[in-house]
Amino acid sequence: MSSASFALQNAIVSTLKSNAPLVALLGAARVFDQVPNPAPYPYLTLGQTFTRDDDSDSSPSDRHTITLQSFSRARGRNETHAIVDAIRASLHDQPLSLAGHRLINLRHDFSEARRDSDGITFRGIVRFRAVTEPL
Repeated sequence: MSSASFALQNAIVSTLKSNAPLVALLGAARVFDQVPNPAPYPYLTLGQTFTRDDDSDSSPSDRHTITLQSFSRARGRNETHAIVDAIRASLHDQPLSLAGHRLINLRHDFSEARRDSDGITFRGIVRFRAVTEPL
């Protein structure tokens, strides 16, 4: 059985790549774990993830923190906000199917849009919290 974290990552990537409004904003299904060089803008990456045991007396479970990042070179933050909103709509409270695990919940935690230090790239940061348990 794959780890719950890996199963959750795969379900998230699959969901994002198949979401028509998000793909339209990105211009293609540009959701990367490893960003190609050069990468066409805009695109999404998998950011930092954390997993910790959240076992109770009655059942084993894991609590996950998943961060997604978007990168845009459009003028201003409008494109970044639209992408962040599409990510949130694609994942928040959605019943994703995980290999070997059951998703108890997937909740949006926070979003941020900011200009990177290069002065031309805008970064959207979207964090989710999830709880999973093995099947």
